[in-house]
Amino acid sequence: MGSIGIVGAGIPIACGAALAAQLEGKGQVAVGFFGDGAANTGSFHEAVNLASVWDLPIVFICENNQYGMSYSVKKSVRARTIGARGTAYGIPGTVCDGNDVFAVSDRVRKAIRRARRGEGPTLIEAETYRWKGHSKSDANAYRTQEEINAWKEKGPIRRFAARLVEEGAATEEEVEAIRKQAYADIEEAVEFAMNSPEPDLSEVATDVYA
Repeated sequence: MGSIGIVGAGIPIACGAALAAQLEGKGQVAVGFFGDGAANTGSFHEAVNLASVWDLPIVFICENNQYGMSYSVKKSVRARTIGARGTAYGIPGTVCDGNDVFAVSDRVRKAIRRARRGEGPTLIEAETYRWKGHSKSDANAYRTQEEINAWKEKGPIRRFAARLVEEGAATEEEVEAIRKQAYADIEEAVEFAMNSPEPDLSEVATDVYA
């Protein structure tokens, strides 16, 4: 449904999408993404409560990257996990390794199946990490470089690539070729965007929902 600059504001909008899916009966499931900081906003609690009461087909995914801007989740959340909050709303709440592609896929797949059966929402906390600052002006003064480096070693792409090689699904050379191609595709996309003309005023309403 697009991105929203207000922290946590996209969560109730995801509920709206889930309600539409429920009314239309097409078997669609909404997935709402937000960070650990947004999990402390009123919109999060209101949305999860409403989704629970109405058994909406939605999966709430909290990407816990350990810091809401510069504030550690260990200081902002007293509960052991954010996923445990699901219990308060009568829905399953679970925690998974957000840097493990297979773990995330497994949890989300089960939650989506549950939602499609009409059994309501699920709250999933995926534990991961934000490598860079919250913005360009973020000097990362609230954490150490050692901490950042340790989390980089557990990065999802690195781990997924290693598993592909370990299980014989790809060779080191194939993995490296994919990595180089990905960088090339990004560079090509950036170059295309930078060299493209500004859109004409007549397109101001194109792809805009109202």
